[in-house]
Amino acid sequence: MTRRALVLSLLAGLLLATASPAQAAGYRYWSFWDRTGSTWTYATEGPSTAVPSDGDVQGFRFAVSEDSTDADTPRGTASFAAICGDTAARDGRKRVALVLDFGTASDAPSGETPPARRTACAVVPRDATTAEALATAAKPLRYNTNALLCAIAGYPETGCGEQVTGKKTGPEQSRSDGGPSVGLYAGLAAIALLGAAAVWQTRRRRNAA
Repeated sequence: MTRRALVLSLLAGLLLATASPAQAAGYRYWSFWDRTGSTWTYATEGPSTAVPSDGDVQGFRFAVSEDSTDADTPRGTASFAAICGDTAARDGRKRVALVLDFGTASDAPSGETPPARRTACAVVPRDATTAEALATAAKPLRYNTNALLCAIAGYPETGCGEQVTGKKTGPEQSRSDGGPSVGLYAGLAAIALLGAAAVWQTRRRRNAA
């Protein structure tokens, strides 16, 4: 292979590597969270089996994510006092503060618009599950045949945990104005250096001859 062909081959490879952002498959679904103090923690069990206590804060976030480590937490501040502070305790009942984050337009199924984030104070029997608390505050709920929570307050209208391809991972690859990426400029600079080195080596050999 000639030096020119080698440089052109490297240029093509670098353009392909730097012009295309990293892609990964994700899933569009409602994630379930527990809140301790000011921190959200991905729940270790589903809402149909989790039994919260009086004073607990739990959240749900609709988004596209690969897994629990990649999932987006419910947005905004949330505290039991802010959500249930005006709801008096009752014998035999418990209060569960719920944060419902319907996500962003970029995570919404085609043709649907996410409702605004909201909170609710669910008052339910002491032995009630999170799913039962949710049912008192955000009907209609929709589940699939595997008991996966598909919709809260009717959102989304269709779909349930479907795979979504083309989710960007890592740092943004392009500028906000849609211009060439930093990686592309770096690739071009590297090719320029390779080309200059090739020219210098050719001239050196001619002079030596």
